[in-house]
Amino acid sequence: DVVETQEHYKSRWRSIWIMYLTMFLSSVGFSIVIMSVWPYLQKIDPTADASFLGWIIASYSIGQMVASPLFGLWSNYRPRREPLVISTAISVAANCLYAYVHVPRSHNKYYMLTARALVGFGAGNVAVVRSYIAGATSLTERTSAMANTSACQAVGFILGPVFQTCFTLIGEEGVTWKFLCLQLNMYTAPVLFGALLGVINIILIFAIFREHRVDDMGRQYKSINSDGEGSDVLDQNTEGSIDHVAVVALNILFFVILFVFAVFETIATPLTMDMYSWTRKEAVFYNGIILSVIGVESVIVFMVVKTLSKKTGERAILHAGLLIVLIGFFVLLPWGKKLPNIQWQEIKNNSIPRTAPSEMLTPFWSLPELQLPSNHTAEPVGCPVTQSWCLNTPMIYLAQYISSDVLIGLGYPVCNVMSYTLYSKVLGPKPQGVYMGWLTASGSGARILGPVFVSQIYTHLGPRWAFSLICGVVVVSLLLLEIVYKRLIAFSVRYGRMQE
Repeated sequence: DVVETQEHYKSRWRSIWIMYLTMFLSSVGFSIVIMSVWPYLQKIDPTADASFLGWIIASYSIGQMVASPLFGLWSNYRPRREPLVISTAISVAANCLYAYVHVPRSHNKYYMLTARALVGFGAGNVAVVRSYIAGATSLTERTSAMANTSACQAVGFILGPVFQTCFTLIGEEGVTWKFLCLQLNMYTAPVLFGALLGVINIILIFAIFREHRVDDMGRQYKSINSDGEGSDVLDQNTEGSIDHVAVVALNILFFVILFVFAVFETIATPLTMDMYSWTRKEAVFYNGIILSVIGVESVIVFMVVKTLSKKTGERAILHAGLLIVLIGFFVLLPWGKKLPNIQWQEIKNNSIPRTAPSEMLTPFWSLPELQLPSNHTAEPVGCPVTQSWCLNTPMIYLAQYISSDVLIGLGYPVCNVMSYTLYSKVLGPKPQGVYMGWLTASGSGARILGPVFVSQIYTHLGPRWAFSLICGVVVVSLLLLEIVYKRLIAFSVRYGRMQE
């Protein structure tokens, strides 16, 4: 056995901390403009409608889904610094493009679409980040490192909108620098701040990041893509094939986990507007508070599971997390007899515009403002009669909704970090870039399909069908977990090199 030197240990963990930072900045790049995309889009291109807004929101996930396997493959054969720097540079350039989408005389919405897709493409580096962390940690360090990675990602999603709120102080007009053709305002300042963070990230990657690789027992050895960095210990104990049944099963489970959470995020605003007669402003405000609390809850859960997994193992915690998510959606099913308030105004006065189903199912952070005629001061609230289920489906009480939020906010982070941890352990000491790329791509696909699924089912059939189907999906995933449970073991354990 080769004992790791103190110098190597410090260098290895400095590099891992740079990966934490990269993950944090990647999620900030997504969330820092989410609340302002719609008003900015309306300002630069009045021809854009709510359906096009949906494409802009989805373009990030599409870009990430395409890029993740590519960057993962690149990281398997070349120093990881290369895809990390290039991907971050793409995100920096995309953020700068976003700041200039007001300049062209026409087709501005397509420039914004391109910018967000490229930001997502750059965010494909999360596959490189996770594959590096998997290869640079021993089995005993892996769960903690993966939990920290997910926590950094969650904190990025929480702080992005906070940064956005701070930049609203600049105002909608802001400052114009004609020699740069740049309008520095509440819409462009956040992305330029994101670009600055990206530049800092690139500098830190060059200055601090070093390629390190250890086996499952923590012994260092030379990586095939280390480019001369690391130790002179020969690669060993990599013989053996990967259990592809376990790999495919974990990809499916990860897809389900992100799918149901995307459904939860998407349905929050239209559900609360329908059930509790909240206005758009109230729905955005209250759900924003709820999701912020869930974000804090998730970070706490990430920290707790690091300790808990050492006692129970990752498989048991993943099983428990899925059960909690199942209970969370089961609680959301309509059980009472009281019906929600019906939005009768639109029948009594056709001049009052109503929210179209396609608009209502836009995620809460991108809902457009309801434009009322000048002779009306209040927007119609309640469950619109155009959704026929409103007339016969019991309302979901606020206590049910809050309880469900808490349960899903507990179960989702548990499932997320355990999926990544088990996946990296099953893959073992071989380069994981491509496999991590596929896992990230499956998650991106779930974030695209989840909102589409729930928008159709909820609008036409109502919450009873929507949440029953989600419960069914989670039950099937639990059955799949039971089937492959014994196969979800570390590569070294599978081949008898370590005891579980």
